[in-house]
Amino acid sequence: MFRHELLKHLHQLVQPRTYLEIGVRKGASLALSRARTVAVDPFYEIEREILCDLHLVRTTSDEFFARRHPLAHFDEPVVDLAFIDGMHLSEYALRDVINVERYCHAGSVIVIDDMLPRGVEEAGRTRQGAAAHGHWAGDVYKMVASLRELRPDLICLEVDTRPTGTAVLMTPDPTSTALADAYDRLVAEFVVPDPQVVPTETLERTRAVKPWALVRAPIWDSVRSLRTAPDARARAEIRRLVDQAGLLDSTVAPVG
Repeated sequence: MFRHELLKHLHQLVQPRTYLEIGVRKGASLALSRARTVAVDPFYEIEREILCDLHLVRTTSDEFFARRHPLAHFDEPVVDLAFIDGMHLSEYALRDVINVERYCHAGSVIVIDDMLPRGVEEAGRTRQGAAAHGHWAGDVYKMVASLRELRPDLICLEVDTRPTGTAVLMTPDPTSTALADAYDRLVAEFVVPDPQVVPTETLERTRAVKPWALVRAPIWDSVRSLRTAPDARARAEIRRLVDQAGLLDSTVAPVG
């Protein structure tokens, strides 16, 4: 399953009231939205028909989130579904996660692209090494270990999508400051010269769930219904359901 196929399914399953997209490019992912949408990209060149109530912003995500009311297009500044596909560098992607989570609730879903590079060349901090392969994932994969270390409350599922993998984050907490507090330390660890040292489990996708296992998991009705539940209850119930569906096994990918 390709990344946009997964995102299409998640739109259908989550049925978001609001959708936030960081990194628009030519509009392939944006065209999937039917919700009230905010999309951010300094260099978008949309080539698709867009069929949603859209606020399209030509700026960087940092500049966007520095606004006083970045999500004024929504009735409430709350995001049900987000897709992060901006700058393919770990420090930028981490800032996007931190900023997006501030506008989430316990039932929100955040999708991050390019989390499973297929080789060291794709995982470089420049496009040069990846040019021959046609894809540049960058080093955003580095976030996974940090998310699991600093945010054990956050469900982080690596998903075996083509071509360069995705991650799906669930049970976000807008009150958490753990990532922001550790940001400078993490960036000092992330930003190192190429070639990058990519973990074997990332390259071989040994921790990644199959996309169909995620899509077919019997969790989505409950995820939608828990939007209005108290955050602590919603997080506990979503984690229980995800675990019960076999998606939290980090060593053997579910068959799907």
